[in-house]
Amino acid sequence: MPFHQDIVVVLIVLAAAAFLFVTNRVRSDIVGIMVVLALMLSGVLTVEEALAGFSNPVVMIIVAMFVVSEALASTGIAQQIGAAVLKLGRGDETRLTVLLMMVVAIVGAFMSSTSAMAIFIPVTLSVAQKAELNRKRLLMPLSVGALISGMMTLIATAPNLVVTGVLQEKGLPPLGFFSFTPFGAAALIVGTAFMVLFGRQMLDREKHIQARRQGFTVAGLVGSYGLADRSGRFRVMPDSPLVDRSVARLQIRQHYGLHLLAFERRRAGRPLYLQASAETVFEAGDAVIIIGKSEAADRFAAENGLRRIPRLSDRERQDLLQEVGVAEIMLAPTSKLIGKTLKEIEFHSRFKATVLSILRRGDLLTENLLDQPLDFGDAMLVNASWPDIMHLRDERRDFVVLTLPQEFHDIVPARQQASWSLAIIGAMVAAMVSGVVPTVAAAMMAAVGLVLTRCVKLASVYRSVNWPAVVLIAGILPLATALNKSGAAQLISVGLVNTLGPLGPFAMLAVVFVVTALIGLFISNTATAVIIAPIAVDAALAIGVPPQAFAMTVAIACSAAYVTPVSSPVNMLVMEPGGYQFMDFVKVGLPLLFLTMLATVALAGLIYF
Repeated sequence: MPFHQDIVVVLIVLAAAAFLFVTNRVRSDIVGIMVVLALMLSGVLTVEEALAGFSNPVVMIIVAMFVVSEALASTGIAQQIGAAVLKLGRGDETRLTVLLMMVVAIVGAFMSSTSAMAIFIPVTLSVAQKAELNRKRLLMPLSVGALISGMMTLIATAPNLVVTGVLQEKGLPPLGFFSFTPFGAAALIVGTAFMVLFGRQMLDREKHIQARRQGFTVAGLVGSYGLADRSGRFRVMPDSPLVDRSVARLQIRQHYGLHLLAFERRRAGRPLYLQASAETVFEAGDAVIIIGKSEAADRFAAENGLRRIPRLSDRERQDLLQEVGVAEIMLAPTSKLIGKTLKEIEFHSRFKATVLSILRRGDLLTENLLDQPLDFGDAMLVNASWPDIMHLRDERRDFVVLTLPQEFHDIVPARQQASWSLAIIGAMVAAMVSGVVPTVAAAMMAAVGLVLTRCVKLASVYRSVNWPAVVLIAGILPLATALNKSGAAQLISVGLVNTLGPLGPFAMLAVVFVVTALIGLFISNTATAVIIAPIAVDAALAIGVPPQAFAMTVAIACSAAYVTPVSSPVNMLVMEPGGYQFMDFVKVGLPLLFLTMLATVALAGLIYF
């Protein structure tokens, strides 16, 4: 195929892909595969070149970053940062706005900005609820901070890796791990100042708003079943006859009408909370949490050498609820358990859960539950470990899980591994910055290390990776090769230089930023980087200025997706909980885009020219 025909084919493929991205008629990952097929079957690229995106180091780094994001969430590091923000904010809207934007930008620099948003949205909603602040004035600043997090480091978002890869492919010095940080910091400063001074007022002038009703907490769910003030905490004394005896042998429920909820014991000076099971053995010094009538609990304590102690503090209660949960379930119409008693079906041993109360046609049953025949429509409050509650959800033939408390969403499955997670991620960053090993090797080593140290469960690794995004990136990357090989990139860059060259490099940088940002309104920022980066780099080389300045400008513009809700998944995440309309993003996003462009062009000139 002649040279000019290759250019025509590439431009047609590019236009068709852009049309499909904009119209959203075909899923984005399928578009990526279609691009690969078009470039392969047309002969513009060889089979190896067309499929090279799937072996590109950028793709493996992105996969590894999904694992890092999962580790930060599953070990509770990100949640602890969120809790610290709430404490420092002390209910003041301005202080909270600044803190939320800064912290989400820093956290998102080392994990997916979408994952960071998923963590901080419930945190923000919680503080808005408690302080009766207008969530609409908090969630948009949060999304701006998350978008800016993509400007902070090399691994913060895929376009940063793409533009660095373009520089390397052309034999030019790549952008370093922290080369992006000055630009991200500048964008964060101007973005935070704008949101504090103007953005919040543009969204809604009402600062305070009446708190909305949220779903049940554990305490609320327990209270709705008539058990609000029926819990007690007791210490097992050294001379207690319970020491070295199992829960099953004591038959506490049958003899006293009490429910043994959980054990609390000390290990290495730290509290360890255990779901009470039939096999659990009492140890001297244990604290046990019991639900039941106060007089029955006191009689049990007196007869078995226990001493009543104060209730758990809020922090201790949070730790307890990481291990022990409650849920509301209902018998399904098809259940074979209807008409049978809990004792007959051996509910506790079969499902590893305890029924604390039954709601039957408006009446609460809290006593003699083991001998109550179950009836269709019975709603039951059950206590179990969270994994066992999840297993109940799988028993669809017998049960329907009606209510999971709010605390379920705050479960941190690997919080004991937080120190390992911090050490591994710190080592990864150090390796990337120092260049001791290639960036892709550092990322892959970190991902493997996080799995081996159980910071991330192997089963959740594949679930945590956004595979459609990975396929999209792998499918779009060969477009950069096709643009270069066909000469399309050089043709466009020459036109850009001839048109804008006389205006000088600063004007060209501004135009590159605006064009990149405009294209990014309609197609993914990764695809935008693949298309624009090689053209911008060629234009820089043609006018004799450092190509790193143009590559950086493209990367920053790709992350400056403030203007529409469809520009980024980050914006989509806040649209519904914030109650935003399309124009809310436009009126806040356009000034932010302009300010980010000014800061980027000025810094690029200062650093690179």
